[in-house]
Formats: sequence, structure tokens, C-alpha cells
Amino acid sequence: MTHFHTTLKAGAVALVAAAPLAVATPVVAQQYPDPGETLDWTIAFGPGGGNDIMARTIVEIINTYDLYPGDIALENRAGGSGAVGWGHLYGQSGSGYGISTTSGSFVTTPLQADTPWDPTDFTPVALLATDDLVLVVNGSSEIQNIDEFISYAQENPVTIAGTGTVNVDFIVPTLFAEAAGFEFEYVSFNSMADQTTALLSESVDAMVGNPGEILGLIDSGDLRALVYSGSSTPEALGDVPTMGDVGHDIGVSMPRGLILPPDAPEEAQQFWIETMQQVVETPEWAEYIATNTLTPTVLYGEEFREFLDRTQTGFGEVLRSVGAIQ
Repeated sequence: MTHFHTTLKAGAVALVAAAPLAVATPVVAQQYPDPGETLDWTIAFGPGGGNDIMARTIVEIINTYDLYPGDIALENRAGGSGAVGWGHLYGQSGSGYGISTTSGSFVTTPLQADTPWDPTDFTPVALLATDDLVLVVNGSSEIQNIDEFISYAQENPVTIAGTGTVNVDFIVPTLFAEAAGFEFEYVSFNSMADQTTALLSESVDAMVGNPGEILGLIDSGDLRALVYSGSSTPEALGDVPTMGDVGHDIGVSMPRGLILPPDAPEEAQQFWIETMQQVVETPEWAEYIATNTLTPTVLYGEEFREFLDRTQTGFGEVLRSVGAIQ
């Protein structure tokens, strides 16, 4: 609350009795959050993907513990490898009632597209986790393991699907293919559901995805996991080797976090930092981290902005080195 103090000259006191005094009404800063304001939560990709799952998990926890007093409206705004959704949030500059979750595309899309925004333009709330990708083939494929896949791909250029264009889904197989000595064509989809359908229908040879998004299909045998991009294989993937295990460690992870529009009010940023500090301590969040095979990596506020800056610089160097961007 802002307080205003008025000092009257001694000579003016005598005039009070003779004439009414025009007194300015104190301006009171509106409390955040306003229960009457609906929070516009943008999911920059289609339903079923990692970004969608994380956003809906956070909102479910918020609602379970009554951490936000107003209504929350989630909307999938897919397109342009996240450019459409985050562009929508960018257009809400100065507001405290727009919010979105981030993924690798949040860092890479501005590197290869003419977006009016960079990751550091937004108001950072928190980095909540990082995750890695698993390379899979159709469960009916004759390819049984990663060595067979590499051998096949060295003789027969393959198609590998991912969500988004020049992002982590592209960087991971690109670096791995370069190290393993094979070529591939990357096929971009707007959602995990679409790319999974393409693989199951044998329209593509393989795809990369977050283990948590496709673990059920791996367990059922519809998909076969070949290799994991992280430093250690999650228990849920069993004996699937890491890229490092087969001699091709690439050291790339996907940042998952929460952002507000550019120049959001400080009280909004602080509210959401404090709210996320509560969210990450819940058993529901711990279950989400375990189920989706994520690494809990938490940074708040400006530390998250610095992380985004470093990550974009690193991703940019990788993409330029393989000729993906200029």
C-alpha cells in the first residue's frame, strides 16, 4: 500500500474554517492476486505433450491446495514450435494475469524464427525441472537395440520425429547422429500425440520424446526404447543405455519452468515464486517428477533468467555448429 503525507503551512491552517479544503484521496495499489481476475494460462503446445502435462499438473496442485484465489483458464495455443503461445503471452506485457510453462522450444524457437521476444524478455518465476529424451522405434520394428539402429541408419537414412522444429527434440538426435555417424531427416509435429500416431502408423522410422509422455506405450510394447539422452537411465526405462553408455554423450537437457509476461508487476512475480515454492514441496509434485522421469532442478526469479540466458547461448552455439541456424 502506498501512503501519502500532506504538510500544511501554518498560515493555511486559519483558512480551514473559512473554506473547504480539497483533499486528494490516497491511491491504494490493487492487491495481487485479485480474486475477480481470471488467470490466463497459456500452454504453447497441443494436448498430451510434456508442456501440457506439466502445466495441468501444476494447476491441479494449485487448486488442490487453494493456492490461487481466482479462476484459472488453461488454453492450448499450439503452433510455430511454441511461438504462437509465447507470442500471446508476450502481448500481455505488464499484466500479472498471464502465465505459461516453458520447454526447450522456449529457448530455441527465437534462435531460428523471427519472434519479437527472447526468453529473457519475460518475467521469470522459476525453473522447476529439467528432462531428457528417449529415442524409440515402433514396437513391431525389426530393430531391437541402439547398435542395430545405428547400423541400419548408416546404410539407410532414417526419419526421426519430434515436437517442434529447431529445438531440443531436434538438437538431441542431431548431435547423436553426428557422433554416431549416420544421417536422418527430422520430421516436426505440433504435439506428441501426432508424432506418436505417425510412428505407430510407420510414417516415420523413429521419434524422440520425454519418457513420461510415452512410458505407457513402451511398457505395452507398442514402442521400443533404444537409448536415453540423460546422464543416467531412469529406473522406469530398465536397462535402456544412455547415449554416454554407447560412447556418444551429448550433454543437453530441456529446461521446464514458469514465466509471466514481460514487465509483470513485482508483486505478481513474488506471489508466483512463493506459490511455486509451495508446489514443489507437495507429494503430488514429487510423484509428477518421478512419473515423468524428470530431474528436480529449481531456480527462482533472476537466477532463472540467468539460466535461460546461458542455455540459449549454449543452444545457439550447438545449432550454428551443425548449420541449423546462421
